[in-house]
Amino acid sequence: MISDASFVRLTGPARRRRRERHVPDRDFLSILVFSVNVSGREIVDCGSHPAIVSRETRQTAIMEKAIGIEDFLDAAQTLPLIDVRSPGEFANGHIPTAVNIPLFSDSERASVGTTYKEHGRQRAVLEGLEFVGPKLRTLAESARALAGQSQHVLVHCWRGGMRSDSVAWLLRSCGLHVTVLSGGYKSWRRRALELFEWPWKLRILGGKTGSGKTAILGDLTALGEQVIDLEALARHKGSAFGALGEQPAPSQEQFENELAWRMRQCDSDQQLWFEDESRRIGQRCVPDTLWQRMKASPLIFLDLPLAPRLERLLRDYGDFAAEELKQCIRKIERRLGGVQTQQALRALDEGNVREAVRIALHYYDKTYLFSLGRRSPDTTLRLEQDDYHAGVTARTLLQLSHTIKSTI
Repeated sequence: MISDASFVRLTGPARRRRRERHVPDRDFLSILVFSVNVSGREIVDCGSHPAIVSRETRQTAIMEKAIGIEDFLDAAQTLPLIDVRSPGEFANGHIPTAVNIPLFSDSERASVGTTYKEHGRQRAVLEGLEFVGPKLRTLAESARALAGQSQHVLVHCWRGGMRSDSVAWLLRSCGLHVTVLSGGYKSWRRRALELFEWPWKLRILGGKTGSGKTAILGDLTALGEQVIDLEALARHKGSAFGALGEQPAPSQEQFENELAWRMRQCDSDQQLWFEDESRRIGQRCVPDTLWQRMKASPLIFLDLPLAPRLERLLRDYGDFAAEELKQCIRKIERRLGGVQTQQALRALDEGNVREAVRIALHYYDKTYLFSLGRRSPDTTLRLEQDDYHAGVTARTLLQLSHTIKSTI
């Protein structure tokens, strides 16, 4: 508790609030949580009374509970993580394990921001108090439920400023242990982008459409290899048919967040496998620095004949409605050509899905072989097989992966 000597003379609205005999809990907690600035000093909890301490003292107390991004991410492996930004900010991009308990709604955040620009900080803070006051109990209860038996949570906002500090202060007053991310979500984004630039030892699995590359990546995982499935992260299988049966794609920023989160869990001294992809996977793009490294990394081309690939694609897409398949064919009409497009659409009208898929495969095979031809032959190996053999193909790939070199 701060001694009486710590009190300073209050003026203006703050003085009037201090004189009130009965301060409503909501207003008191709002003032406590937001730490309204009064001539460079801040209100803090002081038992039964609010006290005024210097901003330097308050920042020292806060920084004792703020940690850097690496320690924060390590802690997030086992502790619940609360993102207090608005729902719109969270939807655009967030640390993958985070749970959104917003201090402001999107409209409230916009309103406070406008007030700040037009009328200054003091009016913006007071407006924020009006929005947040009624939510404090719900916010605290949600955090306590999330904390569980550990009673310890991680908290961050956009840049480690007022929102995370305020929520941390509230939750600590409710008995929780709280750790704040220094630099906020911005520090995570910087770290994510740095991860794409690391000198990863990448291995790329190539092959024509329908070769079963995703299944082989699963086999490699079972053998203890480090694998990241870009198509799973983008929620798209890569071709014009790739969105069928998938959930809506994440934002580009969230795609990068999920990718960086998985890369951070990998050992950069060991092989890391990716499937050979175009830079664009559905609506999402592989970060350019990582994409350039993928293109220069060793690739093993799994060469399977048409028949088993056609059968696999029929298993994957044969049960979708004809109209859905026709929409996919129309997406590649310009590249497929007018005649072949009409043939594929006619085949679907006649219920001949096999013929429609065969026509589409003809286009995709030409496109992939053209792309493969642009790679350095020194970093490419061909593995010919009559079909995909579970487990066996993956073990063969592992043996080959140590015989080719990178051009990086």
